[in-house]
Amino acid sequence: MSTVQTGSPIPEFSVPATHGPFSTASLHGQKTVLYFYPKDNTPGCTTESQNFRDALPQFQAAGTQIVGVSRDSLASHQRFTDKQELNFSLAADTDETLCQLFGVIKMKNMYGKQVRGIERSTFLIDAQGVLIQEWRGVKVPGHVDAVLQAAQELA
Repeated sequence: MSTVQTGSPIPEFSVPATHGPFSTASLHGQKTVLYFYPKDNTPGCTTESQNFRDALPQFQAAGTQIVGVSRDSLASHQRFTDKQELNFSLAADTDETLCQLFGVIKMKNMYGKQVRGIERSTFLIDAQGVLIQEWRGVKVPGHVDAVLQAAQELA
């Protein structure tokens, strides 16, 4: 499967998520911020998720929904959501459907070993389901602000 390119519509998909199935149909009618993160309840991922949580009212004012994605299970996502009081859906991409679609799986160094993992990445999709902008190799500080500004500028 090839990865989706900027300017192209997102191909058909469906994955389980904490607020019910998340699919291609979920992308139509409002802008979507899809952020991929390595693992629930880890420091960077927790901070990033809290930042998106805190900015959700501003994203909603810009007509934008937020969906977080990792390879964790739905049960793990639910615990993470409850613990962090997340106010948006987390997609459980346990079979890497979305990870492959967006090309976010990379070899990473973890304590001196090479491991396959999710490269922290964010994608902005317009209300017609077309990929507009992407951020790869994301550093958490200031990231949510940059994504919010892009969402606000997207008519």
